[in-house]
Amino acid sequence: MKEDKLGDLSMELSVDILKLVKELRSKHETIISNQIGRSATSVCANIAESKYAHGRADFIAKLEISLKECNETSKWLEMLLKSGYIDETVYISLNKKCSTIRFLLVKSVTTAKSKLK
Repeated sequence: MKEDKLGDLSMELSVDILKLVKELRSKHETIISNQIGRSATSVCANIAESKYAHGRADFIAKLEISLKECNETSKWLEMLLKSGYIDETVYISLNKKCSTIRFLLVKSVTTAKSKLK
């Protein structure tokens, strides 16, 4: 079976964020928890959708949506850190996953776009 580092990492991030959302909701924080839950799971869902894209342009579009959602997830993590809902250790761990996913997405999009020409 082919290794799917991007898919695996995005699933890991989604599961970690869903656990965080559950914890945040137990603290009655719902505004950011709703947003970060949506953005993180969207990263994973769009990467999964890209595997059955209707062509290279659709593939690129799905990955670019994932990239935007991953960036948004990082921003929500930063807000959670600055508002005291998560500590620096949690922030660093989750944000590192976001950064790795973004790096892989940028490489994938760049490669796919170069094959369009």
